[in-house]
Amino acid sequence: MTGRFPSVALLALAFAGLLAPAEARPRPTLVAERAVLVMRHGIRAPLPGEVPEATRTRGDWPRWPVAPSRITPHGERALALVAQADRRLLAWRGLLTSAGCPAPGMIRIHTNSSDRTIASGEAYARGFAPGCAVTVEHRPLGEADPIFEPLRARATRFDAGAAIASIERETGGMAALVRRHRAELALLDRVLGCPASPQGCVPAGPPSLQPGEGGHDIILSGPIRATSGVAQVLLLEYLEGMSRADVGWGRADAETLRRIGALHAALFTVFTRPTYMAAHQSAVLGREVLRSLGDAGPRLTVLMGHDTNVTALAAALRVDLKAPGYAANDVPPGGALQIERLRDTRSGASFVRVSYRTQPPAGLRAGTQATSLVPLRIPGCGEILCAAETFRSLLQKRLAPLDGEGETSALSASSQQIAAKGSAPN
Repeated sequence: MTGRFPSVALLALAFAGLLAPAEARPRPTLVAERAVLVMRHGIRAPLPGEVPEATRTRGDWPRWPVAPSRITPHGERALALVAQADRRLLAWRGLLTSAGCPAPGMIRIHTNSSDRTIASGEAYARGFAPGCAVTVEHRPLGEADPIFEPLRARATRFDAGAAIASIERETGGMAALVRRHRAELALLDRVLGCPASPQGCVPAGPPSLQPGEGGHDIILSGPIRATSGVAQVLLLEYLEGMSRADVGWGRADAETLRRIGALHAALFTVFTRPTYMAAHQSAVLGREVLRSLGDAGPRLTVLMGHDTNVTALAAALRVDLKAPGYAANDVPPGGALQIERLRDTRSGASFVRVSYRTQPPAGLRAGTQATSLVPLRIPGCGEILCAAETFRSLLQKRLAPLDGEGETSALSASSQQIAAKGSAPN
């Protein structure tokens, strides 16, 4: 246990206090029966093209210890640490034991089929149950998994025209979105430190939103698309623990990174948070969460994917994701929605509670177990505790229908144990 870990227990105690009913009523005895973590992968090196090629800076970008898009050793250690913290908290809540190997079938880890998610699932398993044979499921490397990539997997009848209409209506349009982020765009230019230019440091044409090839996706272009990845790379430099001189060439402190993180979060304002996009992006994931909360599910299910998955499910639940040190709805590496099913032993009633679990930026950077757990109030539920059937009904009606053969493929994906812990990612 690190010196900062007690903050997890204190946070859990404070959270438990938030759940207590009015003093005039007897406090129910709540027992955790199932938990699902919908998580973003760990700290990675920049993706190919994440920083547009013609981006201008005053100095060279720092070097990373791994190939593009791969999880770093520091990122793997951070995932192992947060897994240890998660296990202690879930054990404190009575879901499982705090040490030893889980019984077969008690924990399930299913990852997307990319190298970074597979490696993240394996790192999480090592931290959660060291030395234990915990299976990490995933489809073959690169194959579309409809849980995490429903548009690429053609899991729903996605209509790009309807999606764009929904996005334009709910955002006010791409030009308005750019105007709302003028301050962050200017701040990013100051961090990049390029020579003064009316075009800015990051090359970007006029904002536009178009149907993708075949009409089963959308393509965003313009300043938000161009700068969102740059903002993310700067944050990743900080979280990776690079020297202060290398993080934004010494011009990006933690508060600056939080502010320009709004540019990365703006990407989700387009791709996952509008009503139509949330319904389709979380269509299979949401069903997987509900199934995992059922009686036949493992005690703990970990769905290791991407920030798009976390933000899409949050949007389907109509909640914003806010955590200290990060821009709203900018999910950091290892950040997760924690969904628990609880039973009141007095009345037998079942409830669901949803929390947003992150590691603070300074903790990720330094490599500590410190976590932040923020309880979320689901609109339509009233309180932090949501009646289980109410939660199921609310979420189900916000998920797009699955599409024919895509439905069969999507529903069977969760039961496939394709690769075991220890398989070498490519």
